[in-house]
Amino acid sequence: EDQLLAKVVSKERPDLQAKAMELSSAAVQYQIQLVQLEDDLLEKLANAPEDILSDVPLIEGLEATKKTSTEINEAVAKGEITKKEVDLARESYRPQASEGAMLYFLLTKLCSIDHMYQYSLDSYVTFFFKSIDKAPAADDLAKRVHNLRESLRMTIFTWVARGLFERHKLIFLSQLTFNLMKRGIIGEQEWNEVHFQFLLRNPMKLTEENPLDWLPTNAWNSTMALCELDDFAKLGTDLVEAAPRFREWFNSLIPENEKLPLDWAGLDRNPFQKMLVVRCLRPDRVQTALSNFIRATLPNGNDYADCDGTLNSLEILDQSLSDSTPTTPIYFILSPGANVVADLDQMATKYGFVKGESYHNVSMGQGQDIIAMGYLETAHRNGHWVILNNVHLMPKWLIELEKKLDEYAMEGSHEKFRVFLTSDPNNQIPIGILNRCIKLTNEPPAGLKANLKRAWCFFPKEQIEEADSKQKSILFGLCHFHSIMMERKLFGPMGFNMVYPFAMGDLRDSAKCLANYMDNSGGGKIPWQDLKYIFGEIM
Repeated sequence: EDQLLAKVVSKERPDLQAKAMELSSAAVQYQIQLVQLEDDLLEKLANAPEDILSDVPLIEGLEATKKTSTEINEAVAKGEITKKEVDLARESYRPQASEGAMLYFLLTKLCSIDHMYQYSLDSYVTFFFKSIDKAPAADDLAKRVHNLRESLRMTIFTWVARGLFERHKLIFLSQLTFNLMKRGIIGEQEWNEVHFQFLLRNPMKLTEENPLDWLPTNAWNSTMALCELDDFAKLGTDLVEAAPRFREWFNSLIPENEKLPLDWAGLDRNPFQKMLVVRCLRPDRVQTALSNFIRATLPNGNDYADCDGTLNSLEILDQSLSDSTPTTPIYFILSPGANVVADLDQMATKYGFVKGESYHNVSMGQGQDIIAMGYLETAHRNGHWVILNNVHLMPKWLIELEKKLDEYAMEGSHEKFRVFLTSDPNNQIPIGILNRCIKLTNEPPAGLKANLKRAWCFFPKEQIEEADSKQKSILFGLCHFHSIMMERKLFGPMGFNMVYPFAMGDLRDSAKCLANYMDNSGGGKIPWQDLKYIFGEIM
């Protein structure tokens, strides 16, 4: 926390930080001078004659020492007053540093979820400074600090969330939200640790037999455990007495958005407590309830929950490239259907890198390590791009790669030098490689709406704007169909005779065929039979 405080003050108020450093240095110098004066005085006294008063130089030296010591003490006292003033001014930025420290320690715990989630302090500090640059300016200091905290929160979350699997993003966002609530930074209600632990653990209490035939036994046992908390003592009794009304709520498609029966309707004013009831009675809706809670509780919660929702993989890669440096590689964590090489090829063309000349692609495997090292050496000196595919196939060689990247960092690489790595999730990837990289995943998001938005944003805006209304409508239909196929993966082949993927590559190819057929039709009749047959063959 103190390190981050020093960094934010040095960036925001370099004069204060310089003065703090100057005072610390002066205090050390004063201490050294006092020790030297004491040593000199003791040496003179040790060598003094029996009649000390007859030694005039010694008496004069004592007077000079006393005078110097007094001056030093006065200077130290003045320095202490100035130091307090400087510290008071620096403390204004303490909330930013405190939240920054909390976020960093949050990141360090993510590796317990998956080995790939490794983050170094150096990488974190880089994005800490980026958040300061992005924060909106403000004349009022309190407003500026508030902007700094908002910017830090969003910058760090975006950086980390881009490298998380879809199933883990809500976990990270929940941790962020609950940590801020514990600190009293957000949330209207006072933090209740007992309620929080209940939400996490969902304990059950085995009591009398479940009297409600429509309520699962586990839900009844959870409700009995919830009744032991002070605010929920009457829930079990009310559940039985008003069973028809509770059953109606229980059978609702979106119970988390419906009012509870009786006096429990008042829980709408305390969404955290309502979430506990949902946790007991409808555990299948907890994820949605939690997401809604975060959207409402966290400032600008929708921006976090829908982070990068309007960007396609190319735009995310472009932004990540601007964040990368010669010493910060980009690491693609692969998932089914992702085609990162195609995106990177487009980026290389955009930035003027020629494949085979200044942009080198190596598929790792037996004997490819020597070729990869040769390309890396050339790229390091001449500012080329190198992508090493499937590095998880050579985990032992990655230790050599880590040492080589450290050497390049010490030596200093060409400013255009960039390294890209791709691999499946693998526990053998060295931590030293992972924690220095900007990590990117490209999984379909959760939910029909999010998938539809992602599919539509996959196409460049220029392509959509140039298309006529018929082509736009069919393209939207394809995106909607793609989104349904992505969501149906949750259910496997249920309802179909097999699992139909219709991944992003299939959507892209279908859109190309659509564009060709519509151009050939010259704006006349839409060739529905041809299109349906071709889309079916692609799928």
